[in-house]
Amino acid sequence: MAELIWTLPCLENLDEIADYIALDNPEAAKNLIKKIFYEAETLTEFPQSGNVPPELQGTSYRRIVVPPVNVYYRIDGDKMVMIHARRAERYFSVENLQSYDK
Repeated sequence: MAELIWTLPCLENLDEIADYIALDNPEAAKNLIKKIFYEAETLTEFPQSGNVPPELQGTSYRRIVVPPVNVYYRIDGDKMVMIHARRAERYFSVENLQSYDK
């Protein structure tokens, strides 16, 4: 079983997303964050189960999708490092992800 590590930038991203959703629907924001944490926890059993979108081919990054949020992570030995979260409709490139992974 892999160890799950949340980086501060990723947690801050989730906090911003939840705050925005909570403006209209606090319960939906709470449920979304719970689901994201649940999905991430299930990855500890099967770290490779996150998908590799075309823009991440050839890198060590993967993502889980919990609409409307994509959470990006990398597998580092027996650790899963959750690096970045963003709303799916926002622009994404691997260069953006690498800037968070420091």
